[in-house]
Amino acid sequence: MNYELFIAKRIIAGKKYKNSISSPIIKIAITAIALGIIIMLIAVATGSGLQYKIRDKMAGFKGHIQIVNYDNNNSDVSTTPILKNQNFYPEFKGISGIKNVQVFANKVGILRTDTDFEGIVFKGVSSDYDWTFFKEYLIEGTLPNFDKARTKGVLLSETIVNRLQLKLNDTINATFVKTASSKIPSNRKYTIVGIYNSGFAQFDKSMMIGDIREVQNLNKWSENEVGGFEVLLDEFDAIAQKENEINSEIGITLNSKSITETYPNVFDWIKLFDNNVWFIIAIMIFIAGINMITALLVLILERVQMVGILKALGSNNTSIRKVFLYNASYLILKGLFWGNIIGLTIIFIQYYFKIITLNPDTYYVTTMPVYISFWAILLLNIGTLLLCFLMLIIPSYIITKIDPSKSIKFA
Repeated sequence: MNYELFIAKRIIAGKKYKNSISSPIIKIAITAIALGIIIMLIAVATGSGLQYKIRDKMAGFKGHIQIVNYDNNNSDVSTTPILKNQNFYPEFKGISGIKNVQVFANKVGILRTDTDFEGIVFKGVSSDYDWTFFKEYLIEGTLPNFDKARTKGVLLSETIVNRLQLKLNDTINATFVKTASSKIPSNRKYTIVGIYNSGFAQFDKSMMIGDIREVQNLNKWSENEVGGFEVLLDEFDAIAQKENEINSEIGITLNSKSITETYPNVFDWIKLFDNNVWFIIAIMIFIAGINMITALLVLILERVQMVGILKALGSNNTSIRKVFLYNASYLILKGLFWGNIIGLTIIFIQYYFKIITLNPDTYYVTTMPVYISFWAILLLNIGTLLLCFLMLIIPSYIITKIDPSKSIKFA
């Protein structure tokens, strides 16, 4: 670039417009870019956070994929047992990406106190159960111990404990529905050894976790009979592929079903978050681009005389346009810098201090979860910079319409 263009670049890039007419317009444009990237970062972080948290909670209660008998149409009730001795248990040797295979059996019952009662689903599990999920949400007590010959300790949610006015280590009376072999309801006593609060109201209000041997005893099953198997995957995104692979490995009398198929309404709902996020991103980039176009036009019109002088000195339109586009890019980067600082600070504050709360009956979580990756941040910034820059190319052609003789005449 020649000396004249170098001087022009220094003038526009410096503080020469600080007290000029374009100063407030430029500040508004920078603010629009900053606000846009703040809102986009928050939208992506909260949308992804809700998706990951909801699906992780559902997998914690139900596993990613359940294998049950075809006769068990309702996964909340284990009516027809299947044999525990399967060629895929305790692991699928021919399928990769599987974290754990664990047995379970469900039984519907009622918890009773002297003044109240509550319907529950007793989920029986064994020593192969992955307690990672419940360790995260355990707020009081311990997890059930399956090392004993018979375990009467159960895990109850804080929701049920509060409704029945119970506390840790209390003994509770449970009545279970009739079985095919017995027409008389079964009564049992259990001890609350742990209290959890997942924030997933749909399961917190009904799920009790205990020993699978209790369910086997209630259903008059042998030790080799279980309600089904839960499969936990390493990657949730591979759930459809792994379900097909699992379905081809199990017997013809067994059925595998993923949680996305069991709860389609929930997963269809959280998929809508992606549409909302893309809509917000599009709107924010459009608004930021419009503000940058306005700032560029004002910047050019305020320096018409300078453009005329540069043209008179022999500079071509392309070179002069590059000067203004260079400085517009600088303004975009400045807005992105402050937007990222503020946006990521807000996200980190929410992540660590959980200031924003939600209604668990509606959103399945008690606080707004946030999650954002380095690549998401990088793509948002690069995408915003490129799209805003491309939107500025056409308005910059106004420089070609400036006549040097007329612009210098009124200088």
